[in-house]
Amino acid sequence: MEQLETQERVTVSELEHHFGVSAVTIRGDLDALAEVGAVIRSHGGALRHVDAPEDTPIAVKETLHHPEKVRIGHAAARMIKDGETVILDSGTTTAEIARQIRYRKLHSLNVITNALNIAMELATLPNVRLIMIGGILRHMSYSLAGPQAEHIVHALHADRLFLGVDGVDPEIGLMTPDVLEARLNALMIQVSREVVVVADSAKFRRRSLSVIGRVDVAHKVITDAGVSEETRTALQARGVEVIIV
Repeated sequence: MEQLETQERVTVSELEHHFGVSAVTIRGDLDALAEVGAVIRSHGGALRHVDAPEDTPIAVKETLHHPEKVRIGHAAARMIKDGETVILDSGTTTAEIARQIRYRKLHSLNVITNALNIAMELATLPNVRLIMIGGILRHMSYSLAGPQAEHIVHALHADRLFLGVDGVDPEIGLMTPDVLEARLNALMIQVSREVVVVADSAKFRRRSLSVIGRVDVAHKVITDAGVSEETRTALQARGVEVIIV
């Protein structure tokens, strides 16, 4: 999947050589990715899914740029202070923040989330008061959105929002493939004192269907060293602090 971000096609033979596994294993993996709509299977390999490349099933997303997401999650979790109320938006990078919260020695923490996978990460922690936002389930991301979710968020306030996005463009803004999720994210921004965007460098200059808001609604962006100097400068010019991990 990471190779298909930069090229249109991968072949069984090149993947076999790259990963050091058999052609049978590679074919099985490509078939599995095709079944969930992440790639288009072709003779001798696979093609990039041009119809909806950013709306990838969460089980696949979790494997993409994983080391970068772990570092971003660790840096984000270190920002959280005892007694705060934070919102964790849906996404695989925000899920890493939830995992890192387990290792923080916090006496109490309020966590608001619209993501089922994040809720499961935090459900067993006695020091975390978990507030679930209801709504319509989006199967691709295990997230909840819609009018019910928006109604709940309107009545809440958070010290900090950790926002996962599918695309960041300094000119266009913060983006996601889902219209309902974009509306909910915009509300999350309104009710939060500080907004921290968490996104690996592959998300920058990538465009998606729905715009959540301009980049300057974010106070900070946590990303990895793969982000270009041009993008970093453009974000800083808009008053956004860029943290590289």
